Amino acid sequence: MTPGPGGPDPVAWDLAARVAARVAGRDRFASSPAYASLAPDFEELTALAEELVADATGLRSLAGPARARVTDRAGWVNANIVSFRRLLRPVLERLGSRLAKTSSTPVGRVVQPVGSAVTGAQLGALLGWMSTRVLGQYDLLLIEEERPDDQDIVYYVGPNILSLEERFGFPPREFRLWIALHEVTHRAQFTGVPWMRDHFLHLVEGTVEAADPDPKRFLEAIKKAVDLVREGRNPLDDGLIALLATPEQARTLDQVHGMMSLLEGHGDITMDRAGAGRIPNAPRFGRVLRQRRQETKGAAKLVQKAIGLDAKLRQYELGERFIEAVEAAGGPELLARVWEGPDRLPSIEEVRNPSAWIGRMEAEVAR
Repeated sequence: MTPGPGGPDPVAWDLAARVAARVAGRDRFASSPAYASLAPDFEELTALAEELVADATGLRSLAGPARARVTDRAGWVNANIVSFRRLLRPVLERLGSRLAKTSSTPVGRVVQPVGSAVTGAQLGALLGWMSTRVLGQYDLLLIEEERPDDQDIVYYVGPNILSLEERFGFPPREFRLWIALHEVTHRAQFTGVPWMRDHFLHLVEGTVEAADPDPKRFLEAIKKAVDLVREGRNPLDDGLIALLATPEQARTLDQVHGMMSLLEGHGDITMDRAGAGRIPNAPRFGRVLRQRRQETKGAAKLVQKAIGLDAKLRQYELGERFIEAVEAAGGPELLARVWEGPDRLPSIEEVRNPSAWIGRMEAEVAR
């Protein structure tokens, strides 16, 4: 996958994979005897979770049964490198074309390889750190047209799951079903609502395609960060992407944030409801993982902010509050309207103020 005709690749992807492997480190759980139990357990529990989620939400996948895949940290990193290359392709093609124009100059011959290596190392460090934290993932961006066997997979990062089970004495079957419920709920959202996948990819890919790989954008971002600090706000609260966004991209990001807050909140609520009576330790699982998120400090905390993970964690809480408010006002019937079409999705402001979305729905009925 090249950035463009004759253009150099702005990212050293092989280096990214090597750096990620070093940052992730060796994990003794990858060779644990308990590792062999993960694949059959998740194959069974993912299928069970799919039925429980469908019964709790009414969302049934139109893409057939879910497929579970247990992977180690390196496998998760490699899958996400594929995802990044697919997602960033439009930007990398334009940036590669710009670099090609300077490749024959003395400065270009020195700067380009160094820049590619630095970018690869930074991306590898980020993915390596994330690979030590993630438990499961259903990510549409992992879908690659030329890799049909890797489409529509629910990933589980085995060493991280085993580590938590041992550290906190979690009952394995309960904990694994609890994880599966959350990831399968996301799959149901994207494959059980006919328009959701295409709408989400349109928003994300539109944002990336509109990105301008111009160094001037970074200078503007620095000025924006300084202004936010003067206002007493943290410039990384909404992630580095939001800081670099143009006004047009910022509007699209607001749509993405609103949508993801709804989906994350819906995922957590569904996980609790679908697992009721089957996962007695669910409240404890939730407490431990929330504490684990809050314990992140130092450089790792900065990484969370830079990639917008702090904003993602706030999405869970905002989304849950939105759903609870909507159901209190009109029950599950009113909430079901969010699945009717993209125009029914709440904006991020409506997620923060559910009465605004409720009022909009009421106004549509009154017309």
